Amino acid sequence: MDLEKQRGRHAALAIAAVVVIVGIPLWWRTTETYRAWLPMSQIRELDSLRLCLTVEVEVVFAQGTLTSDQQKKLPLNQVREQEHNVDTETDLKYRYETKYRTATIMEEDALNQPSAAEADTSLHILSESACGSVVVYVLPESSTLLPEGVRVYVGLKRTALVKFELRAGEGLNEVLSAIDAEVEPVVQTMSFGHQDIIAALSNRIRLAKVSKESLVDSMRAFKSSPGYEITFSLLNPSPQSHKVQWDIEGAVQQYIQPLLDKMAAVSNFSVDSQILYYAVLGVNPRFDKTALAYTLSADSLAHVINPVEARLGSNAASSNPVLNFLLYVPDPQHSPLFIRDHRGQGVSSNAFHSPRWGGIMVYNVNDMYDKDTSFPVDLNIDMSKVMGVFLAQLRLLLGVQQVHPPKGFELQGPGSAGVADWELDRLLWSRSVENVATASATITSLSQLLDEIGNIVINDNIAQEVLSTVTSIQAAIAELEAGNLAFALQYSREAILASECAFFDPSLLHLLYFPDDQKFAIYIPLFLPMCVPILLSLLKIVSEVRQKRAEKRAKKE
Repeated sequence: MDLEKQRGRHAALAIAAVVVIVGIPLWWRTTETYRAWLPMSQIRELDSLRLCLTVEVEVVFAQGTLTSDQQKKLPLNQVREQEHNVDTETDLKYRYETKYRTATIMEEDALNQPSAAEADTSLHILSESACGSVVVYVLPESSTLLPEGVRVYVGLKRTALVKFELRAGEGLNEVLSAIDAEVEPVVQTMSFGHQDIIAALSNRIRLAKVSKESLVDSMRAFKSSPGYEITFSLLNPSPQSHKVQWDIEGAVQQYIQPLLDKMAAVSNFSVDSQILYYAVLGVNPRFDKTALAYTLSADSLAHVINPVEARLGSNAASSNPVLNFLLYVPDPQHSPLFIRDHRGQGVSSNAFHSPRWGGIMVYNVNDMYDKDTSFPVDLNIDMSKVMGVFLAQLRLLLGVQQVHPPKGFELQGPGSAGVADWELDRLLWSRSVENVATASATITSLSQLLDEIGNIVINDNIAQEVLSTVTSIQAAIAELEAGNLAFALQYSREAILASECAFFDPSLLHLLYFPDDQKFAIYIPLFLPMCVPILLSLLKIVSEVRQKRAEKRAKKE
């Protein structure tokens, strides 16, 4: 009997030992949430954003702007810095590396062209400036290259022409100080202003710090995205009356594609078109007896988009934002149709745009045929008129901001290129800063979420995306400080792509909503039947051991 009891004790102890030493660790290991390593210390550093934007400025003095003694002291380099404390977690530093030199013989020949536009083209042929840089050519006051009343001319490239009056008796330092005051607004016009950068940081700072004008520009334009879908739609509400033809393919190639080619560094673009029949506006226009025309007031324009948008369709295969451009041909019963602004005045383009959505243009065709003409009428759209309006709207929606230069500035229009090089640089500066700010905010939010909720699985691919985000943000910040704008934009795009891939990875949600009471409901039926006999056996063994000890003490006494 004692032998059987001893075997029972040993068996119970052995089972308990196996459960404690092998079973529990094995269960713990096989059921624990896998969480790959993340660079949390580096992510926490990104919570405090310290950006330094470096602009390379070259000031070239033409003949007649400096004395011979002053010319001998050139070339000369200077560095000027501006620091701005935006808030407790965001600091900005603007670094301007300026090189002063005299013009070469070939540059002097280029500056002798009949017009500023020709001089700008000739100077670009001689040397192409790096992305993000600014070259300012200082002309003597006697120069006739600039029109009367124009002190500064900004061309299509990254070159500006500035008139400067040489003051007798001044040293080189005084001259450079005076020219710096002239060059500063030029650089801010051609690269970035403080409010432009503040607007790019709007997702991590208070809106009160953003000027009204910059806030309007940032809210109008689409947020930075890896790609955009551009859709041109022709709305013909009365196909039985109007047979409308439009050469949209040729118009896109001539007017839109040059802009998209230059902005390929910013995002990828895809363009498509469609014709929608019997598509009407969601608002009934009012007839103006004095103008003998139908009108749409500015207050009613907001109600136009929703009914039309239901007919547009969407590209379900892409998650990129869609820019819609609609050309509406009114039916004969509501022609002509004109758009009025808030003051009741007619809009010259007869078009309007909606922030982060697109634009609509009303194209009247009633003057293209007589009243006695039998329907349907064959009509051809003047695509140069239409695409001029859509191109201007597209620039605004993509973030090419309207620049309001100081008095005495003349800015050459972008022409067939769609966007000037310096306008593109302004966009690249804003997009780079916006991408860095958005990616850093996304990755810090993700790290806080993962830190607070221990049930979320962190797979290796997520850890790799997080590490790629941190590395790309650091590289983008370093390139901005070095003045390499093109590389900074590239790294910032990689950062925002990786951060979004990590944040929206579906594997993060598997155990996010798995409460503890459900865990107990699963594990208790599994462990309770097994643990109760073991615990009872252990308690019995402990009770017998205590009883034996008590008997031994009683015998000794």
